[in-house]
Amino acid sequence: MDKRFEGFLSTYLDSEQGYDTSGYLRRTLMSFNESYVEAVREGLKHVLQDESFGPPEYERLTNIEFPDVESLRAYLQALYAYLFEGAEQQPTPPEE
Repeated sequence: MDKRFEGFLSTYLDSEQGYDTSGYLRRTLMSFNESYVEAVREGLKHVLQDESFGPPEYERLTNIEFPDVESLRAYLQALYAYLFEGAEQQPTPPEE
């Protein structure tokens, strides 16, 4: 997994920042250089297809727990749609 993607998760989607859905996340990501944005895009694509990436791996990076792999994948897919496909609302992870 690309270190830039891991850094994005642990910095902007951790247990302190991940629940802030005020709309800053897409703007913040797009303010980085193109290679960083592409690393995040590819990282999300990769974890959505990687059967070995599940709630324990996500929790290790973000300190946010998901009850099962299906809810994690739904969240990550919605996050991808928000960041890269123009979805209006940033998804919210499960409540702490």
